[in-house]
Amino acid sequence: MNLSSIKAPAGQVKKKRRLGQGMGTGRGKYSGRGAKGAKSISGYSRMRGFEGGQMPLHRRLPKRGFSNAPFKIEYAVVNVATLNELEGNEFDAQSLKKSGVVKKLLDGLKVLGQGDLTRAITVTAASFSASAKEKIEKAGGKAIVIEAKPAAAN
Repeated sequence: MNLSSIKAPAGQVKKKRRLGQGMGTGRGKYSGRGAKGAKSISGYSRMRGFEGGQMPLHRRLPKRGFSNAPFKIEYAVVNVATLNELEGNEFDAQSLKKSGVVKKLLDGLKVLGQGDLTRAITVTAASFSASAKEKIEKAGGKAIVIEAKPAAAN
């Protein structure tokens, strides 16, 4: 015995009722759909959020706030402690992506100040936190700011 030889018990599997096949089927003239209206017509599909003609919730609720989505700048983030562990003295977004520190280059690179820096490094990024910039310059390095480019503008 194997799975391919198993069959359903007699009477379990019924033939699907074919609607709209005439008066003799027991489903009548309109096949249980009624005479008129959107639901009686083939191809009808109700829109998502439809509430029977009542004003849908997404239209009843007030629109609030402001969305800056098309111009939002999303940074790939790296900490000073991570840069301290890496080999080399010059870092930018491409070199960090190549080394695997940054997984995805978004609109720009932002350096944050978590951790300590024990050597002089040069970092080229779109943005620096105040503590990161202070730690880099205190260690004798340079923090070079370049312009971030939003993905929507590219």
